[in-house]
Amino acid sequence: MKKYIAVVLSLCAFTTYATTQTIAPAPLVSILTHDNYFNNLKLHCGKAYQGKVTVDNANSTSFANKKLIMHVRKCSETQLQIPFHVGDDASRTWIITKTGSGLSLKHDHRKPDGSNDKSTMYGGHTIDAGWDNVQAFPADQYSKELFVQSGIPQSTGNTWQMFIYQEKFTYRLTRQGREFRVDFDLTKPVTPPAPPWGYKD
Repeated sequence: MKKYIAVVLSLCAFTTYATTQTIAPAPLVSILTHDNYFNNLKLHCGKAYQGKVTVDNANSTSFANKKLIMHVRKCSETQLQIPFHVGDDASRTWIITKTGSGLSLKHDHRKPDGSNDKSTMYGGHTIDAGWDNVQAFPADQYSKELFVQSGIPQSTGNTWQMFIYQEKFTYRLTRQGREFRVDFDLTKPVTPPAPPWGYKD
């Protein structure tokens, strides 16, 4: 009986010890090139810059004669939110996130009332180390299925690239037969715009 009581007391003591210990969360792992790229972009947090379309082989009209502004608006240790304003259209926000398997790029599209556009959160994920100044994001499976459902299956081949250098930031979209590129001048900050649709300060 005494032996049984001793065992029970020992188990109780162990349980009490175990429950009072702080359990560390699993680490969010990352590699150096992804960290350096993320941090190079994070250096611009709070600043906004004007850009211009430098390549558009489809001659799309949605960006023509409109002021293009990117705003590195909100930054944490794991996520960067970068609205991309096209004239008065504040529907677009680029979201770059550390995932533990690399970097994710998502395009958050909103309507003027802040609700989600039917085509939103498409993007891609890094599949290699990339470089300190350049990362590529081939379309992920969610995006491919969204594009097919939306009647634009050609977009399943999309790869987005983002370049961050001392004087220039570039957003580039490529797929077979299609290239679109916007370059932003990082030497001349502009007044940050109002929050994008669906976001608050």
